[in-house]
Amino acid sequence: MGDLEIRAAAAEDVPAIVALLADDPLGALRESPDDLAPYLAALERLRADPNQHLVVALRHGRVVGTLQLSVIPGLSRRGATRSIIEGVRVHADERSNGLGTRLIQWAIDTSRREGCRLVQLTSDRTRTDAHRFYERLGFEASHVGYKLPL
Repeated sequence: MGDLEIRAAAAEDVPAIVALLADDPLGALRESPDDLAPYLAALERLRADPNQHLVVALRHGRVVGTLQLSVIPGLSRRGATRSIIEGVRVHADERSNGLGTRLIQWAIDTSRREGCRLVQLTSDRTRTDAHRFYERLGFEASHVGYKLPL
């Protein structure tokens, strides 16, 4: 894994990130790789917010993974800051070789540096392989999540 680089996402990474997001049954229904304009606008919003970290993992210059880490100050838990990991994707050719673990460890380490007291994430109930992966890394399925499309 020595040839792996994790860095902030740049505009030229957006097509590869969107392809990763779209490369599963859920993402195929909600992502639009043929229209990058909304993704580029979102990247600019993310880059303008110091509490947002959209990163890519590169191997030999090729985007092979991504995730977003959001740092959220709060009042609960005695004013604790927490982080949320979202949009974790690893290229199909790179799965089961430790890349996902490296990405999550990057997020945990960054959360600690940012003063977070808690790292949380959600995963669609159909992603049972992902659930096993997160549990293996020490995450607990402790809450029920709800969404309301707007």
